[in-house]
Amino acid sequence: MRTFFYVLALYLAWAFQSAHADTQVNVVGLFTGKAVLVINNGKPQTLSVGQVSAEGVKLISANSQSAVLEIEGKRRELMMGQGVAVGGSTKSQPASVTLYANSAGHHLAEGQINGVPLKFIVDTGATSIAMNSADARKAGIDYKKGEQVPVHTASGNVAAYRVVINTLKIGAVVLHQVEGVVLEGNSPAVVLLGMSALSRLEMKREGIALTLIKKY
Repeated sequence: MRTFFYVLALYLAWAFQSAHADTQVNVVGLFTGKAVLVINNGKPQTLSVGQVSAEGVKLISANSQSAVLEIEGKRRELMMGQGVAVGGSTKSQPASVTLYANSAGHHLAEGQINGVPLKFIVDTGATSIAMNSADARKAGIDYKKGEQVPVHTASGNVAAYRVVINTLKIGAVVLHQVEGVVLEGNSPAVVLLGMSALSRLEMKREGIALTLIKKY
């Protein structure tokens, strides 16, 4: 009888933990009608619209921009590289986004500056967010009002301006009042996600995955 109650207690403890465990889902690939997902840090798996994974994650819709998933009975729309944890836990989780390295080893992301969609690349060697003047104009940044500073590039010295970015968003991570630099011309081709933003994020690497977690 004592053994029976011991086994029952173990079962109830396991059931309680399972009921309160979050389901972690990261989007690593997007196609029309299909999405490639990493669920609970497992191997990438491809779901078609209407298909349900072994973990109970259902793909509602998908295109090249985002996927709508049903996780633990809740619907979530995720963009490429974005992750979410859904479950019974009442503890709030800090905002995070997981990026996966491409064949060249670079971590790229689709994000926004002041609500305008732009492409980013993680660059720990850059002291601040850096973008070209065309991207700055798209984002409504009047960069010429900023302090002019000389910047040396592979093409020589170019005019650059210090600015403050009102809102920067990548996945679920949103930062406000981030220092940046705008370079005249078409370089860099994508926005450099430098240390003025990365210093406000915790960076966790696991294989090709880089998870950025908001600290403040």
